[in-house]
Amino acid sequence: MISTNLKNNKVAVVGGGVTGLAAAYHLVNNGVDVTIYESGETLGGQVRTIEVGGNQIEIFYHHLFRSDTVVIELIKKLGHGDDLAWLPSVGAMHSQTKIYPFVGALDLLRFDKVSILSRLRLGLAALWLRYDSNWQKYEGKRASSWIKKWIGESGYQAVWRPVLRSKFGAHFEDISMAWFWGKIYLRFASRDGILAKEKLGYLKGSFRKYIESLSEAIRKASGTILTESIVEEILTIDDQVTGLRYSQHGVTTNVECDAMLVTTPTHIFEKISPPTVLDSSYGALLRTVQYQWASVLLLVLDRPLSDIYWLTMTDEDMPFVVTVEHTNFISSDQYDGNHIVYFSNYADPDDALMQLSVDEVLDIYKPYIQRINPEFDEAWVRSKWFFTDRAGQPVVDYLFHERIPPHRTPVEGLYLANNTQIYPEDRGQNYSIRMGFRAADLILGDLAELGN
Repeated sequence: MISTNLKNNKVAVVGGGVTGLAAAYHLVNNGVDVTIYESGETLGGQVRTIEVGGNQIEIFYHHLFRSDTVVIELIKKLGHGDDLAWLPSVGAMHSQTKIYPFVGALDLLRFDKVSILSRLRLGLAALWLRYDSNWQKYEGKRASSWIKKWIGESGYQAVWRPVLRSKFGAHFEDISMAWFWGKIYLRFASRDGILAKEKLGYLKGSFRKYIESLSEAIRKASGTILTESIVEEILTIDDQVTGLRYSQHGVTTNVECDAMLVTTPTHIFEKISPPTVLDSSYGALLRTVQYQWASVLLLVLDRPLSDIYWLTMTDEDMPFVVTVEHTNFISSDQYDGNHIVYFSNYADPDDALMQLSVDEVLDIYKPYIQRINPEFDEAWVRSKWFFTDRAGQPVVDYLFHERIPPHRTPVEGLYLANNTQIYPEDRGQNYSIRMGFRAADLILGDLAELGN
C-alpha cells in the first residue's frame, strides 16, 4: 500500500495516449493528484477513432495477440471482457500478381517463390524462434545476417528482405535480431498449437470503448484530463521539476507539480525539455533515435477488395507494405455494409509522400491496389482518409539496446515513457500500457522515498 503522504503529491502526465492514460490510472488509484495534458481534441493516440457506418473504427489498424495479457486484463477490469472477441485471422503474402495464403503450416509448402528446401527452412526457423525464449542472445546481431545463415539467401530475398526494407527503409540491413525474434514469437503466441490457425483479438465497437472507460475511471478517482492543452515548456529549479507551462484555447498557464511523466514522441519531448536534459548524456541518447514515419490510406469501399485480412506486400516497388482489410476480420455488418481497408506504409522523414493529400496518395496507390484486385476502381470508394504519424516506428537497429534512455531523466522528478523504450517487442497497446504502469510505479516509489 502506498503511503498516505502521497495524497498531497501532484503529478503531471503529458500526452493522453494509452501510455499516459495507463500511468495516470495507476497513479490516481494510489491516491496521487494527477492531471493529463493532451494536445489533441481526443484521447487514445494511435487508438483514436473515426465513425464509419454508425460504428467506430481506429485510424490505425489494431488487434490483440493472446500474449497481450496486460491490455486484456485491463479491458476485463474496466468491464469490457465480454466484448473481447477472438477470431481467426486470414493472412497471406502478395508477390507480383499472386497471393499466397499463410493461414496454416501447410500453406508454407505451397509457397513456390522458393525451393522446397527453403520453405522447410523458413518454417523451421520460425518454429525455433517460437520456442526460444532467450531473446537476449540475439542482441547486438543483425536480423538480416541471422536470416541469411539459418533460412538462406533465397528465403531472405523472397520474404524477409522486402518486408524489412519496406518497414525500415535504408536501415533494413541493420535491424536488430532481437526485434525480429519478437515479431515471430508474438505471431505464434496467438495460435492454439503449431498447426492451428492464428486467432487475433478485437474489442467489439472498437478499442475506443476501453479508452473511454479508462478516462472515466481516472476522472472518478479525482484525476483531471485536459484536452487541446499544448505543453510549451517544462519548468525546473536547480535541476528539479517544478511544473509546466501550457496553452489552451489561446490562454497560457503555469502550473506546479511534484513530478512529471512525458509520454510524447522524442522530438516533442526535446522541444519542451530544459537544458539539463538536452545538454547531458541523456540528451545525446535522445538524439540517436531515428524514426520512420508511419502512414495509412484508409478506404471505405462499397464492396470487398479481397478475402484476406492481413496481406503482406513483398514487391519492392510497392508504395505500401501491408494491406489490412478490417472487414475480413470484423463483419462489414458492423459498419452498415461498408468494407474497410488500410494500406500501411513506412517512410523516411524526407519522403514527399507524407506531405500529399489523400487524393494524391490514392492516385499513386491505385495501380498497385489493382495488383491485388484488377477490377478495383475509384467508384468503389465511399470515404477516404490519409493519416500519418511522424514517430510511428523507431528504427530498431542491432545496437538499439545500448541507446534506450531510462525512464528517469537528469532532472529530478521528470520521467520519459515513449515507444523508443519498448524493447524487444514492437510498439503496440499491450506494451505501451505495460510501460505506463511501470513508469507510474517508478514515480510512486520515488515520491514515497522523498516523503519519508
